Amino acid sequence: MAGERAGRFLLRRLAHAIVLLVCIVVLDFILLHMAPGDAADAMAGEAGTADAGYVAQLRTRFGLDQPLPVQLGLYMWRLVQGDFGFSFHYGEPVLTLILERLPATLLLMLASIGMAVAAGIVLGALSARFAGSVLDRAIGMVTLLFYATPLFWLGLMLIVVFAVRLGWLPAGGMTDAAAPGTGLRHVVDVARHLVLPALTQAAFFLAIYTRLVRASMIEVYHADFVRTARAKGLGETRVAFRHVLRNALMPLITMVGLNLGSVLGGAVLTETVFSWPGIGRLMFDAVFQRDINLLLSILVLSSVFVVLANLAVDLLYVLVDPTTEPA
Repeated sequence: MAGERAGRFLLRRLAHAIVLLVCIVVLDFILLHMAPGDAADAMAGEAGTADAGYVAQLRTRFGLDQPLPVQLGLYMWRLVQGDFGFSFHYGEPVLTLILERLPATLLLMLASIGMAVAAGIVLGALSARFAGSVLDRAIGMVTLLFYATPLFWLGLMLIVVFAVRLGWLPAGGMTDAAAPGTGLRHVVDVARHLVLPALTQAAFFLAIYTRLVRASMIEVYHADFVRTARAKGLGETRVAFRHVLRNALMPLITMVGLNLGSVLGGAVLTETVFSWPGIGRLMFDAVFQRDINLLLSILVLSSVFVVLANLAVDLLYVLVDPTTEPA
């Protein structure tokens, strides 16, 4: 019976996801084509010519001279076939470009979210355990500062301090040109380049996760089962981490799932500041190059990641809390 309910739940969610993805594709396609200029204008500008005949030839070559509904229909048909088209600027299949940049974005986002989750749980638990104390207020001030600080400014300050002044870490990129491409030295080289961008991105997530864990734990502290655990003589530390924290993780799981779902979009600002060769940097370049196929495909795949992450979060609820059943 439970398996049938779970199956119906998955089918219902997948049907909703398909409808949602179609709406997202149509909306993104229309919005991107409403912006002034197109790939032909961008490429003509890069070539240093504004000849109307050359621009018209480019539009015909890329199918940009066709009516918008026709372009949308052709794009949707290619998506159904698993074809994301060619990049106007790079002259390569869009999927190839995305897959080349995907590992770098995954590495950055997983590292930053991992740091933020670990630190957010510890700081949030301490803040909730000593709510109203000096420690609680200090943690609150630090997380508020992280949340309010623009990522690009924080990244630049980290570069100035740790790369320029102290010289401890590289200022940008993912590897050194002279470093070996394989082996332990390559891993160490990538890790050194990863520290600053991961810390920059983690600062924003850390602020959210810490406040989320604190608020959830304070709410759980007032539950009946917590009073029962205290009445049995359990220590406050065991109550906090064994009983309260476990039941306060649901909102955190939801938020982490949403953040992981947007991983394909990448951290545009962070990747741009640190010249990190990921999806975010690729999307940033595609905007200025008016590479509609590339930009639209990144947005579509990002939407797929978000939908799948939300579905995974719903299923993870059942593992964390066995009393939860799919609706």
